[in-house]
Amino acid sequence: MTAPHEHDHDAPRDGNRVVVIGTGLAGTRLAQRLGDRAVLIGEEAHAPYNRVLLAEVLAGTYGPDVIELPRTPGPRLRTRAVRIDRDRRLVQCENGAEVAYDTLVLATGSNPVLPPLRGLFAPGATELPGGVHPFRTMDDCLALSGAVTEGTRAVVIGGGLLGVSAARALARRGAQVVLTQQAERLMERQLDPRSSELVRRHLTALGVEIHTECRVRGVRVEDGHVRRVELHDGYVLDTDVTVLACGVRPRAGLAQAAGLDVRKGVVVDDELRTSDPHIRAVGDCAQHADTVYGLATPALEQADALAGLLTGTGRTTAYTGTRTLTRLTLPHEAGPLDLAAFGETEALPGDDVVQLTDATRGTYRKVVVRGDRLVGGVLVGELASVGALAHAWESDESLPAATDAGAPPLLHLLTHDGGL
Repeated sequence: MTAPHEHDHDAPRDGNRVVVIGTGLAGTRLAQRLGDRAVLIGEEAHAPYNRVLLAEVLAGTYGPDVIELPRTPGPRLRTRAVRIDRDRRLVQCENGAEVAYDTLVLATGSNPVLPPLRGLFAPGATELPGGVHPFRTMDDCLALSGAVTEGTRAVVIGGGLLGVSAARALARRGAQVVLTQQAERLMERQLDPRSSELVRRHLTALGVEIHTECRVRGVRVEDGHVRRVELHDGYVLDTDVTVLACGVRPRAGLAQAAGLDVRKGVVVDDELRTSDPHIRAVGDCAQHADTVYGLATPALEQADALAGLLTGTGRTTAYTGTRTLTRLTLPHEAGPLDLAAFGETEALPGDDVVQLTDATRGTYRKVVVRGDRLVGGVLVGELASVGALAHAWESDESLPAATDAGAPPLLHLLTHDGGL
């Protein structure tokens, strides 16, 4: 492995050296775009990988090597960055290395949210008890895989995109899965009630037991291992493995300790510059225009935009935000359930809604129109038209007028093969 020397700040500086902290999607993409001029620092022992596909590794569909990202041209230092010396423009690392930068990029990602459950942490404890697993890193995934065999009782806390993916993967491994969700429906941030119900039916068909509008109150630990999960109504679930899928929060401690402007995340402008002009931030840790995305597509778009800004070769001169589209495939022996959701899937008073349902084929398509603009939509089971719909939504342009027959302007998109 190639790595910077311990006193790397003595190396010649040409004003173009970029140090990237974080080997997730954003940091690795940026280092790939910058080539030899980028030094990548990351604490994970594994080669950089596509975090989006961790559920497929857990399900046994892919091996860890399959989701590795392409190697970066420049050096990579496997250690933890512990301090930023802004005056000397140095990154100090846990292994004693000091890495000099002209531009520093924070791509530190996010940490899983650990819910305040009674009994989760013993007094003075800093580590989770046995049997409890976050689901954020490759190490989390491999530990969870090693703990699950046929018939293992698993409780997944959290019914968002991550919780649904984890529950599906565990069920495919033969576990007896219970999924608890505090909100009234699964994936409530992305899906409307009808599409959420289709996801629920799909998971139920896999054998997953689902409890919505259900708050977990605490856990019971026996011999250092969580054996029971207590629900707010007093109901108790027996468990061998408990998965925390309660969301993520930006990993911004390094930036905060360095005195950068940190609110929900590390605050950046349209050039992804922090409050220090020599430091940028991208990905899950960054807060742009008051938004922390925590998703793959914005992370990659930010990395590409910043690469263009730093090299002067990209077509993008600034990052103006990302309109995110969620896609998920839930495999099943009877056929996969494909879904896509974007924008506002719930209509406001005065909005127009075009909705098509085919119970026989198990498809559901819906778009929400406000004035002459498409503001959101959700498709389940048939995604041929998703490209055209996403284009109409992302462009934010006026929709075509109604046809002579009086058909709604987007009906042809929902019933067509995607052509505009």
